[in-house]
Parts: sequence; structure tokens; C-alpha cells
Amino acid sequence: MGTATAGKSRGATAWRNWAGNVTATPARVVTPASVGELQKVVRRAAEQGLRVKAVGTGHSFTAAAATDGVLVRPQALAGIKRIDRAAGTVTVAAGTVLKDLNRALAAEGLSLTNMGDIMEQTVSGATSTGTHGTGRDSASIAAQIRGLELVTADGRLLTCSREENPEVFAAARLGIGALGVLTAITLAVEPLFFLTAREEPMGFERVTSEFDEHVAENEHFEFYWFPHTGNCNTKRNNRSQGPAAPPGPVSAWIEDELLSNGVFQAVNSIGRGVPAAIPSIARVASRALSARTYTDIPYKVFTSPRRVRFVEMEYALPRGQLVAALRELRAVVDRSDLRISFPVEVRTAPADDITLSTASGRETAYIAVHMYRGTPYQAYFTAAERVFTAHGGRPHWGKVHTRDAEYFARVYPRFGEFTALRDRLDPERVFGNDYLRRVLGA
Repeated sequence: MGTATAGKSRGATAWRNWAGNVTATPARVVTPASVGELQKVVRRAAEQGLRVKAVGTGHSFTAAAATDGVLVRPQALAGIKRIDRAAGTVTVAAGTVLKDLNRALAAEGLSLTNMGDIMEQTVSGATSTGTHGTGRDSASIAAQIRGLELVTADGRLLTCSREENPEVFAAARLGIGALGVLTAITLAVEPLFFLTAREEPMGFERVTSEFDEHVAENEHFEFYWFPHTGNCNTKRNNRSQGPAAPPGPVSAWIEDELLSNGVFQAVNSIGRGVPAAIPSIARVASRALSARTYTDIPYKVFTSPRRVRFVEMEYALPRGQLVAALRELRAVVDRSDLRISFPVEVRTAPADDITLSTASGRETAYIAVHMYRGTPYQAYFTAAERVFTAHGGRPHWGKVHTRDAEYFARVYPRFGEFTALRDRLDPERVFGNDYLRRVLGA
């Protein structure tokens, strides 16, 4: 491959995402060992008329990273580069996996303020697609970015922050891979703290009627509704003085196995083979939950393992529209022949100032719907999407949706700002692909 593709590289091989619903066959796969090597990869691909996409661990359910050109794996660009305790920041190479970052920060007595519910993604993949948790005051991982480095279509390395290249910084914190390849990200961190989690079953009518109160009273509130039932499970995470008091073995088994992994895998397999059994299974599973409280450091409370593979759609709605939309979704499921084995997840986020963030400029609530991998999901997702779009919803950039640039131009006031920046940074669409053509326009 010559010096232009220094580092590990190989010829065409199929790539598949985590859920297995997206595949691609790039012309070559490259794992650059340095930023300089990555810059050469981008320049050479541009000269050859090949498109370039970086891919993390494949946890996106869209084809945002798919390419028939050069697939860049950033895993060799990993690790903490710098901790600035005075500024309250950590700078990490873009290929760093979140679980490695969380553990390394904890060892340094530090933590992110908020995070999503899994930590298998790379930092660059998670921020580029808008990965988020739930929070009254603290927002997505991308909203915690204080600086970034980006290799652009001409091979330049741009350093961006609120002070340096601020217009690029505003967009590239959540860039869907359209503006360049991230090489380093600086995130805000704070001294390690404890969270006390309180999980409690609650009826659908109660949790929806009291939704605003729960959000106002808790730093982090979320709940899961079990379709075909009136049952929900709520989770409140709030800071506490500690000490650590992790879940006991029985409650840990219920959460990590019954709801999330081994037993849940078996239940979904039964449901896939015998869909008529799903409502009964849902009623039993939702009634198996009991209240529990535990305390630990943030990543051990926010995140949990997810071994059962699924396909997901998630929409961000104006927070005031959440309850109406969720009730409509329940009515759709109840009057249909749909059989849904996965709970519906509801979370929140404060407004942020990132150009294409799903929470850009508005208080937001998220509704996520899932289907077990290998189960036909189109009918359910189509029905759900019809509800979400009627409420001005914005789809998560890394999850299944059917929206296009015309729709996004309506729901994102700053959409034109992003596409104009893309025209300036990548006029030849070196970082383009079919997904970006659909969601951003030609």
C-alpha cells in the first residue's frame, strides 16, 4: 500500500454492524497507527476518487459508517492523551472505547457527568451519532465535549473549540461522520462521585401523569413500559455521599439476566417462534420486578451489559409532547396485531447548542422502541415513526429511521448551517455515503 496507507491495511472484506442489519464491502480496510498516517490515508483516497468512512464498534443501527471505499478503523488511535485537572478536562484519542475511558477515569478519581446505558462504543462513534443517557441538567456525551481534532477531506488536521474554529466545533461535536475523521476529543470531567439508584415498578397511568414531577425532582429519571401491559419500571439516579452499596446478587440477577441478557435472550427466542405468547410473557416479566436501591460510582450505575442483540428506533420529541406521544403509541400497539417483546424506553435531556443534536435548542424527551434481532420490525417501527413525526420528532442519528433531508430541514432550524459547513469542508464528498446523501441531501 506504500507510505500512504502505513499501518495495518487489508483488501476487501465484508463489514457488519453489531445488530447485523447493516453490511458493507469496502475496497480496503485501514487501521492507522498515528494521526499522520490517517492524514495520508485520506489524501490518497481522495486522489483515487475513493470515499472514506471511519467505523467504531458498529453499535449504530444505520448505515452511517458503511462504505464501498476506504474503511478506517480508529482502534489503534486509543487511550488517554492528557488530563487537565485544573481545567476539568480529559483528552482522549478518538478510537478509545468508552468502557476503557470510564475505568481509566475512575482510577484517576474522575468521571464524566453523564453517559448512556452501554459503554461498548468508541468515543468518536458515540459522540458522532449523539449517544445520550437521561438527565435533567446534564446532556449527551457530545454536549460534554470541550475540544476536538478533525482530519478534513484535504488531509488537514483542524483543532476546534469554542475559541478556535468555533463554527466547526458547533457542528463536529455531532457530525455523523460527514465533516471529517475525528482523531481526538477533549471532554469535561469532574471528581468521581456516587450515584444512588432507586428502581421501582409503577403503573403506566401513574408514571405518565407524574412524568414532569419525576423529571423535576431527580437528576436522572427514566422508565421502561412493557407493551401489552400497564406496567412500567422506573429508575431515579441522584448523587449521594456514598459509600458504595452495589446491588445484591439476587437483584443483580433480575436486572442483568432476566431483563437484559441470558433469560431475556431465551424469552425473546420463544417470542420470535411463538408471537402469540409474547403478551403473557410480558405480563409475567413486568410483574417479576421489585423495588431496589443501590449506590455506586457513575459508570456502574448508568451502564449495564447488553448481550441480547436487537434493532432499535429512537426519536427525540419536545419534552411537552412526550406523554401524548407515548399514550398514542400504546393505543397503536393495543389495537394492532403487533407482538412486542422489548420494553419501550423513555429518557430526557436538557436543550443544548450543538447544530444537529437531537436536543438542539429544546428540552427533549426520548422514546426508544426495540425488536429482537431477526424479528420483522418494519410494521412496528413504521407505526411508531408515524406517531413520533406527528409530534415533531427528531430521529436518533445512529438508529433506524426513514427520514430524509427535506424532513430534517423542517425539524432542525440550523440544518442549513450544517450543510453549508459540509459544502465548505468536503465539497467532493470524500466522507459521503448513501446514508448521508439521504439525510443531508446531495
